[in-house]
Amino acid sequence: MNEFMQLFNSGDPANVSTSIRLILLLTVLSLAPSILILMTCFARIVIVLSFVRTALATQQMPPNQVLIGLALFMTFFIMAPTFQEVNEVALTPLFAEEINLEEAYDLAASPFKEFMSEHTRQKDLALFLDYAGIEKPETIQDIPLTALVPAYAISEMKTAFQIGFMIFIPFLVIDMIVASILMSMGMMMLPPVMISLPFKILLFILVDGWYLVVKSLLQSF
Repeated sequence: MNEFMQLFNSGDPANVSTSIRLILLLTVLSLAPSILILMTCFARIVIVLSFVRTALATQQMPPNQVLIGLALFMTFFIMAPTFQEVNEVALTPLFAEEINLEEAYDLAASPFKEFMSEHTRQKDLALFLDYAGIEKPETIQDIPLTALVPAYAISEMKTAFQIGFMIFIPFLVIDMIVASILMSMGMMMLPPVMISLPFKILLFILVDGWYLVVKSLLQSF
């Protein structure tokens, strides 16, 4: 602990630079879950994948770990240009001591603002701007993150639920057909889900469902 405190009390520029990097690393690590969930495409992807599993009625198949892992890697794939830009314009100059921490924060926020603004409804953004009493920004960079992040989050959830609704329709039709057949046969005590589940899985396999879902998610960005 004493050695850690000496980093801040030392007048050596190298030690000061090391302490700044340590603070930056700890800050990023503490905010990483929030940044990943609310400032990237992760929320939309994981919600849609959860809708797929619910529509199939396969309970815990695929497991949560598989869905979250797939959502994470798809997020890194889609957000790669944004992360690369943040590294080039903010992190690399900061570590090279060409800019200070405040400038690095502004430069790092810019690519995220551009990405989020492309997928944020004006109605959602206006809601938070009006509530905070903020005048309409002239440029994207003038939008405060405190308003843009929640606006982007609810826009993403709306989009994810729209995609989820479209996914549900064909499986709902199968459930209705199976339930009608069982009713006409007088087999009212037999749960329709037990009969419809194999047909829903078969349909999902025949149309290459995972490919179509992932393709739709990629094209939505």
